[in-house]
Amino acid sequence: MCTRCLWLDETKPDYVAYHDEEWGIPVFDDQKLFEFITLESAQAGLSWYTILKKRDGYRAAFKNFEVNKVAAMTDEDIESLMADPSIVRNKLKIAATINNAKAFIKIQQEFGSFAKYQWQFVNNKPIVNQIHSRNDYPATSEISEKFAKDLKKRGFKFLGPTTVYAHMQACGMVNDHDNACFRKQEVIDSYCDKDFAKELM
Repeated sequence: MCTRCLWLDETKPDYVAYHDEEWGIPVFDDQKLFEFITLESAQAGLSWYTILKKRDGYRAAFKNFEVNKVAAMTDEDIESLMADPSIVRNKLKIAATINNAKAFIKIQQEFGSFAKYQWQFVNNKPIVNQIHSRNDYPATSEISEKFAKDLKKRGFKFLGPTTVYAHMQACGMVNDHDNACFRKQEVIDSYCDKDFAKELM
């Protein structure tokens, strides 16, 4: 039997699959990063599992997270999505997703990709934290505070330091798997031979 992270509810197969197959793996694809940013901003004030269950709804509602299509969405689209039970029907969060898509594109134009911009905050290398107990899980960090502050300056919404830290965990900027979790070393091994500079070209 595999030992997994302490935060995981192993009675939920979809949650286990997310932990085993996605959480903490370094992501360099901008479309996937926009998906993660959107889902994390939607999660603010809610449980992550609530958003995970609605992930397919978000994919459908927000054009499979194609950022240019989301940036082109209108007030009429917002009103339509307010009647969509497959997502969290929070008008401010829906509007923020469209706003964030526009800000995301500006970063792509400035840096060449959002991935290049994002990974600079950890010097293009994942931070591996030592997690021995529930008390060792950070909720935020100096880097997430700096990252969130810069996002805010660039016009992003619903992405404070705690939400940004969760994003960093999800897309592998930090490896916060428990030391006892079987995925800890597997995730490290998944990128140990990667040339991060090449991934971010």
